[in-house]
Amino acid sequence: MLRLTVKDLELFPDPIDDTRYELIGGELHVSKQPDWEHQQTCAELTFELGAWNRASGAGRILIAPGIIFGPDEAVAPDVVWVSNERFPRVVGDDGKLHGGPELVVEVLSPGSKNESRDLDLKLDLYSRYGVAEYWVADWRDRTVRVYRRQNAQLTRVSTLTAEDTLASPLLPGFAAPVVRLFPDPSPTP
Repeated sequence: MLRLTVKDLELFPDPIDDTRYELIGGELHVSKQPDWEHQQTCAELTFELGAWNRASGAGRILIAPGIIFGPDEAVAPDVVWVSNERFPRVVGDDGKLHGGPELVVEVLSPGSKNESRDLDLKLDLYSRYGVAEYWVADWRDRTVRVYRRQNAQLTRVSTLTAEDTLASPLLPGFAAPVVRLFPDPSPTP
């Protein structure tokens, strides 16, 4: 298998569409801009985290930031939260993150390749690079899988449904009803 690096990605022509390139273990993962349900879930998560963050002043919410963990590990998660304390240590001169934020949020896109990337490959990647919490939101079944660092790795601690409230010891005072994170399943025109 050909292993690519971030330097190889710099040689790619700039996409003329919404193509996103990520590297995990030197393997190229290509995805397109997701559909409106995915985007609305990202927006709602960002809104809830942003409201808490504005009140607490504890850090920064970033949408689809580039994170370069190493020469062959570069991803763009949907949403991250980085504390004010950690931010200066992980942001590079290139404007990308070069270390794990405390919280990473991915919203699942349909398809077995997308699910495998987020639930297996990225879970392992974020675990290896010190992410404290990883949330995987699935707008199709309206759930949030919550992974927390335990014994030096990310471990699933719960799967929340629309009746639950998303909270975190990482974010004191943060609480969001899960039902508010997902688009109405039957929007009216």
